[in-house]
Amino acid sequence: MKLEGKTAVIAGAGRGIGRATAHALAKEGCNIVLAAPEIDQIEAVAAEIRAIGPGALAVQTDIGHKSQVTALAEAAIARFKSVDILVNNAGVAIHNSIPNIREEDWDWMMTINLKGTFLCTQAFFQHMCDRRTGHIVNIVSRAGKIGGAKFGAYASSKFGMLGFTQVTDAEGVEFGVKATAVCPGAVDTQQRAENHIDDHAKLLLPEDVADYVAFIVTRPARVYIGEATPVPQFMKPLPSSNNLKPGI
Repeated sequence: MKLEGKTAVIAGAGRGIGRATAHALAKEGCNIVLAAPEIDQIEAVAAEIRAIGPGALAVQTDIGHKSQVTALAEAAIARFKSVDILVNNAGVAIHNSIPNIREEDWDWMMTINLKGTFLCTQAFFQHMCDRRTGHIVNIVSRAGKIGGAKFGAYASSKFGMLGFTQVTDAEGVEFGVKATAVCPGAVDTQQRAENHIDDHAKLLLPEDVADYVAFIVTRPARVYIGEATPVPQFMKPLPSSNNLKPGI
């Protein structure tokens, strides 16, 4: 129970990686504040968390709107007095080649993936700095490190998230506040299924990513993990064999 008495806010907590992360942190004793637009989903997850043992609060939130993110922060602190962990997991994706990217799709991905991360971070960052402790984990994507074809809007938003994570950590370090980017490869989520045709047996599970988050936020204060990139085995690059002797 390494997180007993602590509180985590998770954006995009109704399903997939967010739900799995809520479970993983709750098993370490952490109270969980769940944020998403789908109130029925986060209320269901809140009930699951209470069954595990810690406290849980579901707050319907569209993270693209500052007023709603401010209300989320106020509700979390009013209920649990302090917030120790923020997981920016909410994300959306529509993949198209550059000539076919619709402006409204570009704006939507920038609003949720990048602006939402900024607004949530801004809402809790000063609180963490004032307490001189806190950890912000941004669920970025491997697409935030490698831009592939038809990932123009999505990768751009995720590259922005990765850069903003680094800025957050740089500003937080003197106050004991850490920021970490988790950049997973293909994960078996609803969003992945909406955009890809996969052999699901080869994908990471949301729980695999959640385990990374739990590991990261339970390290001692002396340990810093700036970035983690779990990928499924099939996405792992093969080692070069150009320097091997003939016949090997």
